[in-house]
Amino acid sequence: MLPFVVSRTFHNFDLIVCTILMKLRLFYWHIEKGKKLKFYGLTRIKKHYQSNIAIGENCTFRSSLNSNSIGIKQACFLSTGKNAKITIGKNCGFSGTVIAASEEIIIGNNVIFGANTTVTDADRHALNFEERSRGEAGGHAPVNIHDHVWIGMNVVILKGVNIGEGAVIGANAVVCKDVPAFCVAAGNPAKVIKKLK
Repeated sequence: MLPFVVSRTFHNFDLIVCTILMKLRLFYWHIEKGKKLKFYGLTRIKKHYQSNIAIGENCTFRSSLNSNSIGIKQACFLSTGKNAKITIGKNCGFSGTVIAASEEIIIGNNVIFGANTTVTDADRHALNFEERSRGEAGGHAPVNIHDHVWIGMNVVILKGVNIGEGAVIGANAVVCKDVPAFCVAAGNPAKVIKKLK
């Protein structure tokens, strides 16, 4: 019983202290925020001063190692380049999630991200080795994740992807093409394996 009480006390302390610290950090980075945000551990932020991040109300960010029963390998991380945008809707949950925008990433309402997921709208490096050696960036295209989507653990969502409302992405999937609404997609590359409606 005592280990449970100690663990629960630490969990609540982590939530209260980190939420206060993160609200100060969001203010410092000029990030629009809704009410009732919760932070377990500290979310990392790398925001270009000419970019925009907006987080809707009642979102939860889990960055401390034992704030998720599956285990988190990294802190949540929000990153924007020049003129990029990240827009997060209401009632979303993130566990060790990386969201890195070079152009635009839109996340709807009631979206759940499993542990250690990544969303990026850019290749980060050029495919051609000569362009890479010159430090040129790869291509980029907006990502849109609609309402009520569930992203399984370790999923990677790549540039230009549109995930329809109510879709479920299976664990460890690599999503490089659009996923229709109300279906399950899984695999590398992710393919639709089941329709939900």
